[in-house]
Amino acid sequence: MTVAIAAAGTGGHVMPALAVARALVAGGLDPGEVVFLGGDRFEARAVPAAGFPFLPFPMAALRRSMSPRNLAIPQVVWRTARAMSAALAERGTRVVLGMGGYATVPAALAARRRGLPLFVQEQNAIPGLAVRLAARRAEAAFVGLPGPAQRLPRAVLTGNPLRAELADFDRGALAGAARRRYELPERALVLGVLGGSLGARVLNRAVPEVVRAWEDGSLAVVHIAGAEVDEVAPLAAAASLPWRCLPFEEQMEYFYAAADLVVCRAGAMTVSELAATGTPAVLVPLERVGQHHNAAALVSGGGARLLHQDRVARLPEVVAGLLGDPSARAEMGRRARLSARPEAAAHIAARLREASHG
Repeated sequence: MTVAIAAAGTGGHVMPALAVARALVAGGLDPGEVVFLGGDRFEARAVPAAGFPFLPFPMAALRRSMSPRNLAIPQVVWRTARAMSAALAERGTRVVLGMGGYATVPAALAARRRGLPLFVQEQNAIPGLAVRLAARRAEAAFVGLPGPAQRLPRAVLTGNPLRAELADFDRGALAGAARRRYELPERALVLGVLGGSLGARVLNRAVPEVVRAWEDGSLAVVHIAGAEVDEVAPLAAAASLPWRCLPFEEQMEYFYAAADLVVCRAGAMTVSELAATGTPAVLVPLERVGQHHNAAALVSGGGARLLHQDRVARLPEVVAGLLGDPSARAEMGRRARLSARPEAAAHIAARLREASHG
């Protein structure tokens, strides 16, 4: 019996897919029975590195601008759907999971062609186009965050699938190792800054102002800058206090264990990780992609503070207020944890196993 998972593009689709795959293995499947369908981006490296079979296919992503390249998408999708259908038959696939993004539509068409049960998982509070299309014929839509996505057909609010190290997070057990990992002073307050895989220019420009407000050296910064690491690194090197700058962190549990407060965008997986780890945060949503709906999952319950991008000049003031108030941070962390759904990967894996035996 094989489960096929379609996940492509960014870590926001691929990492939760890998969490589901590991939950399937924990439930008794062999890693070889969980096959990934994707393209040639992040998934082409991350999936084989995690030990799962990976089948690459031609992919076409919808461009937000009026591009002539969009005209070729239907042809690519149908051609890829036929190739995926053949691969599903060859592998003896029993069930298909689409994780959203441009790999989901051809995978859904392939599942329909083979008469296989289809499930989709939407990470964001607002569902993307691919999930909206595929969910019409899906057995269930697993929703990561409360919001408009709960109006999808047969929606189930499961939470977003997380790696076991985050789902079973223990701050106390990791705190010392986290400080050593980033070479942080033992008594310093730690500000974590997370800009996503592409970085966040608005945060990168705001952090130096935060640092200048703490020139007495009682603050340390751990900054995951993504693709903008080369722009941030010189600022970090010249700072008067410890400012660790990284392009990426594969073991995010250490980042959250080190941080007394996090400043970040409001990507769906980041919001879910903050909840699971009970980490207080200041969220600066990228509103053009609907991240304010993601942020609401934490902000509405008091687990995070919201700072609109047009008011980011207030970030030093907001950070200083929270870092100076341990009880407020502790309450934010407690409230964030209340919104966590750490069993998401196990729940989704169980539904997939059930469908595969039907």
